[in-house]
Amino acid sequence: MSVTLVEIQQAAERIRPFAHRTPVLTNESLNQRVGVQVFLKCENMQKVGAFKFRGACNAVFSLSDEEAKRGVVTHSSGNHAQALALAARLCGIPAYIVMPDNAPQVKKDAVAGYGGQITFCKPTLEARESTMGRIRLETGATVVHPYDNERVIAGQGTAALELLTEIPDLDVVIAPVGGGGLLSGTSIAAKGLKPGIRVIAAEPELADDAYRSMQAGKIVPSVNPKTIADGLLTSLGALTFPIIRQNVEQIVTVSERGIIEAMRFVWERVKIVIEPSAAVAVGVLWEKKIDLSGLKVGVILSGGNVDLNKLPWQ
Repeated sequence: MSVTLVEIQQAAERIRPFAHRTPVLTNESLNQRVGVQVFLKCENMQKVGAFKFRGACNAVFSLSDEEAKRGVVTHSSGNHAQALALAARLCGIPAYIVMPDNAPQVKKDAVAGYGGQITFCKPTLEARESTMGRIRLETGATVVHPYDNERVIAGQGTAALELLTEIPDLDVVIAPVGGGGLLSGTSIAAKGLKPGIRVIAAEPELADDAYRSMQAGKIVPSVNPKTIADGLLTSLGALTFPIIRQNVEQIVTVSERGIIEAMRFVWERVKIVIEPSAAVAVGVLWEKKIDLSGLKVGVILSGGNVDLNKLPWQ
């Protein structure tokens, strides 16, 4: 299947009993600071603290009975791992999770708490994929890729579906981009509901492979990125890249300082906890690299999983 608005609407029905319909918040201080009307879609308040639960839940509950018996397997540094572990537990099936050994401790603990069966590996894509391949052969589990999976993309698109159902007259939607699952789903939902809407991606300057991929017209892999936004370290996928090329107006990069300042402002003024990867999307508005003045802008706050012992302003 190719992912369409219909698949996203079906995903919304499928995950409705399990996923939160997250709130959309506004904040006058933020509006004044950035010069636009901002509508924050709070996926930091989603189960497992991130939008990833939507895609994982849709993928798990789309399995056939035969597939479900053998469980699911993935590799992930954190949020997708937690999401898949919880979705599998809700479905009563095993989840085999490959995690790099340098993943944040708070995320390791959460995956274990949700019942994921963790195998640690070296923090390279090669190690992650080879370890996952071995487990798949041993167990027969279905691979649920963190972003390059149509059911995952459809699930992630349900956040934008909710946002535009609630605020239908948005001019722009901004979502962060790592592997591109959230951005792909967001762009399909947004363009499906409102063809003229502008979809803009947010990416850290120090992990700008998606920006460079758009410039080059082909996937430019992410090589050893060093950004505080640890959820945006992965490269675009074979499924996500064409969707993004078709639907996304531009990718705007944000400095580390801009990420941290935007994150702190949201904590202090909006009174919600967001992680650096979510702050990147706010950072597009914060640094004013493109002129959106006076427009109504929806921002997907992708998650709120933060190690409170390692806050960037301590």
